[in-house]
Amino acid sequence: MRLLTAITPHGYGHAAQALVVLEALCARRPDLELHIATTVPEAFLRSRLDHPFHYHMRATDFGLKMSSALEIDLPASAEAYAAQARMWDSLLEAETAFLDALRPDLLLADVPYLPLAAAQRTGVPAVALCSLNWADIHSHYFHDRPEAGQVRERLLAAYNSARVFLAPEPHMPMPDLVNLRTIGPLARTGANRRATIDARLGLAPDDRLVLIALGGVQGRLPMERWPRTPGLHWLVREDWRVERPDCHAIESLQMPFTDILTSCDALLGKIGYGSVTECAVNTTPMLYIPRADWPEEPYLAGWLERHGIIARVEQQQVETGDLAARVEQMLRCPRPSAPLADGAEEAAGFLLR
Repeated sequence: MRLLTAITPHGYGHAAQALVVLEALCARRPDLELHIATTVPEAFLRSRLDHPFHYHMRATDFGLKMSSALEIDLPASAEAYAAQARMWDSLLEAETAFLDALRPDLLLADVPYLPLAAAQRTGVPAVALCSLNWADIHSHYFHDRPEAGQVRERLLAAYNSARVFLAPEPHMPMPDLVNLRTIGPLARTGANRRATIDARLGLAPDDRLVLIALGGVQGRLPMERWPRTPGLHWLVREDWRVERPDCHAIESLQMPFTDILTSCDALLGKIGYGSVTECAVNTTPMLYIPRADWPEEPYLAGWLERHGIIARVEQQQVETGDLAARVEQMLRCPRPSAPLADGAEEAAGFLLR
C-alpha cells in the first residue's frame, strides 16, 4: 500500500499527531510505502518515525502566520487566506497533478484541505485527522472579511469529502463536519531517564528541571532577564544561545524528546495538542503561557485539568522570570493516573480497513 500523508507545517503539533498514527500503522504494515508531504523539517520527522519514507518538501497550507511563538500575525494570515482564495483553482490543479503523478492508494491529511479536495477529484480515498480544522479557525478570526464565506465553504467541502474526519481527544467541537469521528488521545509514552540526565548535567538529586518547549514555532523567551533560583534548572533549545549555568541545551542530552519530557519535573510552554496530551500521558505537570484568543485553548486546558496537572502563568511572569514559586506550588500537587492514549491504534485500524 502506498500512503501519502500531508501535514500542515504550523509548528510541529500536526506532524506529532500524524507521526503517532503512522508509527502504529507501520508496526501493523511494515511493507507500507510511505510518502510525507510537508515543510516540517525532515530531521524532525525522522527523529520520531523509524519507518522509511519519501520526503516531499511541499505544503499547500500554512495554518496561521505567526509574529512570534505566541502571537498570531492576523493581518498577514488574513491576506494569505485571501490570496489563496484568489488562486484556488490553480492551486487545486497543481495538487491534483501531484496526486496523479504519485498515485497513492490512500491519503491521510493532518489537516491541509487542498490535498483532500484534490483526492476527491482524482478518486483517491482520503482520511482527515486533527483536533481542529482550519475552516473553524479562519471563521473565528476572519468571519467579517469579504472572502470569509467563500473560504469557509471551500474548506468545509474539502474536509467533508474525506471518508472520515478522525478527531482525537481532546478536540474542538467542529459541528459542521458531517464525517466527524472521535478517537482516543494521540500521545507518545516516554521513559524516565532522570538519573542519566542528572549525571550528564551535573544536577543534584533534589534539583528541579523544567523543560521549555514552544511547539516548533520560531521565537524564544527573554531568559537573560530571569533571576537565578538555587536548585532550579531549565532545558532550552540550543539555538536560543542562552549563556547561563542554570540553562542547558536540550540537544546536548541526545535523547528522544518524549523521554526528556517524562524525565523533567515540569514543562513550560504554550497550550498545544501534543504538549497537553504528552504531559497527561507521562504525568508531567505543565505550566502554560496563554495565547490570546486561541479558540482551541479552552478545550485543551480543560482536558488537562481533568487528566493531569496544569497551571497558568501570565505573560508578565514570563517576561520577568517570576516562575519559581509557581513551579514549586504545582509540584506539590499529587500526580493523577495517566489517561490511556489509544487513539493511534484506533486510527491505524480505521486506515487499514
